[in-house]
Amino acid sequence: MCGRFAMDDTVNELITEFVESTGLSPEDWRADWKPSYNIRPTDPVPILLETLTDRRDPTSETVRRAELAQWWLTPSFSKELRSRNPLFNARSETVTEKASFREPVKRQRAIIPAIGYYETHTEGSTKVPYFIHPPEGLLLFAGLYSWWADPTLAPDNPLRWHLTTTILTREAVGDVAWIHDRTPVTIPRDQLETWVDPATLGDRAFVEAMVDAATPVAESLQFHRIASPIRGDSVEMIQPV
Repeated sequence: MCGRFAMDDTVNELITEFVESTGLSPEDWRADWKPSYNIRPTDPVPILLETLTDRRDPTSETVRRAELAQWWLTPSFSKELRSRNPLFNARSETVTEKASFREPVKRQRAIIPAIGYYETHTEGSTKVPYFIHPPEGLLLFAGLYSWWADPTLAPDNPLRWHLTTTILTREAVGDVAWIHDRTPVTIPRDQLETWVDPATLGDRAFVEAMVDAATPVAESLQFHRIASPIRGDSVEMIQPV
C-alpha cells in the first residue's frame, strides 16, 4: 500500500523536462502546486500524462501534459467525487478487471513523481514508521487517471470537471518486503514514455510487462526509520532517527 508520500521541488525538474520535450514551457501547464512531505489521499498532486488529439483514434498525434489531480481516483460513472471505497491505490494484478480501473488502464495512464513514500511495520504492538526512497533521484509511480464530471453543475461550468488519479501497487520485492507486503509500481526512467503512451492498449500483458520492468527499481529501494507518528509537513519528517 501507499498511503502517504513526499514531493520536494526537484519534481519540477522532471515536469519541466517532460513538457518542454514537446515544445511547451512550464507556463503551459498548471503550476499551482507546492512541495509537500506529507501528501495524503485526496490531496492534489501533479501528474504527467499524454493524451490523444483524437481519443477515438489511437493513431492520432499525442500531447504531453502535466496537471494537478486529486489523489483518489473517481470513475466516470461515480455519483460522487470521493466514494467510500479507497481508490487511491490500485492492485496491478487486478487493475484490468476491476470496474473502477479497467477503462483508465487502457489509455489513461500517468506518472506520479515522488522523492519517497511512508510505510509502517508492526513490531510487537507498535507500528514503526519508515521512509522508503530510491538510492538517488526520484521515484516514478505508475498511475492511472480519470476525469469526473459533477452532475450538479452545468456542462459549460469550468468547475464541473475533476481530474483524479491512483497509484498502482504490486507485491513487494527486495529489502522493503520486510516492512510491508505491498509497494508502489516504480517505473524506471527509460520506461516513462512507454507507460504513458495512450497509443498502447493497457491490457493485462502490458501491465505485467511494466511491473516486471519496474522490478529492478523496487529491489533497489532503501529505507530508514523516522519519528513517530507521521505528522506535520517539513523536511524533518523524512530524517532518520
